[in-house]
Amino acid sequence: TAERVLPYFNSKIIPSLKSGNDVIISAHGNSLRAIVMTLDRLNEKEVIALNIPNGVPIVYDVNANGEVENKVEL
Repeated sequence: TAERVLPYFNSKIIPSLKSGNDVIISAHGNSLRAIVMTLDRLNEKEVIALNIPNGVPIVYDVNANGEVENKVEL
């Protein structure tokens, strides 16, 4: 899943965030795991244990360099 999701995320979503746009991502668990793995800099063991609950927003603040400055789980 990561092989399909991350190229799109890196080529479309990250540039949009760097431009100051807000982006909402709604996807299934494995796609979200791949994105969260990248944003949270998790390794393979950590991402396997990751549980992303359904319907619970996670808000990331990403700076102009594409780095996470803040994360809030609502």
